[in-house]
Amino acid sequence: MNSLESDLRRALLSGRFLLAVLAELLVLWLQGPDSTLHKMCVPVLCALPYAGAWLDEYKSGFVKLALVRGSRRGYILGKYLACGLSGGGAETLGAWLWGLLKSWQAGGEGQGTDCDIGLLFLSGVVWSCVPAVLAALSNSKYLAYGGGFVLYYFLVILAERYWPGLYCLYPYEWLAPKHVWVMGSRGLVWMLLLVVLVLGMCYWLILERSLENG
Repeated sequence: MNSLESDLRRALLSGRFLLAVLAELLVLWLQGPDSTLHKMCVPVLCALPYAGAWLDEYKSGFVKLALVRGSRRGYILGKYLACGLSGGGAETLGAWLWGLLKSWQAGGEGQGTDCDIGLLFLSGVVWSCVPAVLAALSNSKYLAYGGGFVLYYFLVILAERYWPGLYCLYPYEWLAPKHVWVMGSRGLVWMLLLVVLVLGMCYWLILERSLENG
């Protein structure tokens, strides 16, 4: 687990993580959790901390040194988990700080954040892992970050304009469910966890191939 600890340290103590937290706090403070701006910022902010870390190390050659010190499995797992936890953590921490400020502004009588912290965290994990997979697949951070946002926006348009009944693929629904899910909110949680698992398998296969060839 040394690789995971190292990746978590670099992800959570980075300037990009701090920037994502502050941006989340600012958006919530100015617009609120139900605003379109906040919802559309999710795939951008959660990708900032660590989604492109693998590509940076691969292109710089640092990955060879890292593999000498640890196993390939630990290296890939550390990169993926650190990416997801830092992306979801940035969203959650920003929302938590916003809740504290609201409570302080109300003289300590506030009820904290209006966001569902658990769903916000899982959505952040998903939308940090998506660009991580795209970065590994395309070898381009710019395409990865842009692709994550484009996919998010495509799903929004798909659900809002063409197939409203396909709410399970509607990113806004993941943040604040408006429909009845099988098993209630637990059904949504299980679906998001399954998405993270599938993305993780894709990430694993792509990095395995890249490490074998490079």
